[in-house]
Amino acid sequence: MSERRAYSDAEVEAAIEVLADPERLEQAQQLVGANAPQLRGILDEALGASDWFGSAHQAAVLDAAGKPDVDERLAAVRRLIAEETGVSMLIGVAVGFELAHELIARED
Repeated sequence: MSERRAYSDAEVEAAIEVLADPERLEQAQQLVGANAPQLRGILDEALGASDWFGSAHQAAVLDAAGKPDVDERLAAVRRLIAEETGVSMLIGVAVGFELAHELIARED
């Protein structure tokens, strides 16, 4: 992997602000949508490699689904979904970050 410069917090914040523009976000969504199967494969591989959906996760699913109180069950399922979403999002951001660097490297 080639040496990369570090990004300052201000640079990252400025880039995130640009991505908040609905038009820019739409462009990114179109690009990702067109390549979703390949990107999904990378996400699945990363989740599998980290054993995210292994026995501990299955136990958490069973625990959440088996809560006798409906409100407790819903809260447990919501927490589990939030955790899964967060992990998937972080992996997705990492993949996007690496994809951007790969595209930039090919321009050079």
